[in-house]
Amino acid sequence: EPMTDKTTQTPLHSWHVEQGGRMVDVVGVERAKLAVSEAARIVVFTGAGISTDSGIPDFRGPNGLWTKNPAAEKASNISHYLNEPDVRQAAWQNRLTTPAWTAEPNRGHAAIVELERRGQLHGLVTQNIDGLHQKAGNDPDRVIEVHGTVWFTRCWDCDDRRPMEQALERVRAGDPDPSCLECAGILKSDTISFGQALVPEVIDRALRVSDECDLLLAVGSTLSVFPAANCVPRAKAGGARVVIVNGDETAMDRYADDLLVGSIGDILPALVS
Repeated sequence: EPMTDKTTQTPLHSWHVEQGGRMVDVVGVERAKLAVSEAARIVVFTGAGISTDSGIPDFRGPNGLWTKNPAAEKASNISHYLNEPDVRQAAWQNRLTTPAWTAEPNRGHAAIVELERRGQLHGLVTQNIDGLHQKAGNDPDRVIEVHGTVWFTRCWDCDDRRPMEQALERVRAGDPDPSCLECAGILKSDTISFGQALVPEVIDRALRVSDECDLLLAVGSTLSVFPAANCVPRAKAGGARVVIVNGDETAMDRYADDLLVGSIGDILPALVS
């Protein structure tokens, strides 16, 4: 673990100065930038924080989706979703207007595309379901969506998978709770809800690329949701350098070789410039 100042418990590699009203770790950014430039196999791990600049709210922040709409948090629980028709109907209405349909990638997403263009991106593990990494230009085959995607539906009963737009057309036409066209089972977005098991092959792949990387760049995640957050200690155990970029502290700060707290939209492009 990195050494810390015993008074402030701040990692000694994290010096902050005031710039334009924002705390920026200038020395840490320069050191992490050098490490990024020298890395051959980078795994980027992203959470909701990278998409907030694109207008997609996080979940538990001051303006978070669940903070402002507790019913949306209820819909994210698989038990409530499967057993309560009114929860499903509210979820379908919310899906009609989700910001993901119109959101555009931001500078943070573009920086990760640049890593891929330079041939350094070994894997892109994301907790996000918005598809913005693919929209920004990352190879879909390189994006590992551990919590699924909002762009498709999946039947809970027969596993049939189709573009989300097909179900939304039925909602707009007056069907409050569209069922599976194959077996009439319950449809949900092809995302992982609370209480729902992750797809083993997907999380196994995320952990495998983390084992293989020489630098793991964790961006915009509290790193508190498991098993996905295990990518960080797995990378560290494999000898990789760990760089964490987030707007606040994370549950994995102790693993960071470089801990950069501030605006993701500013810091991430600086690391790959």
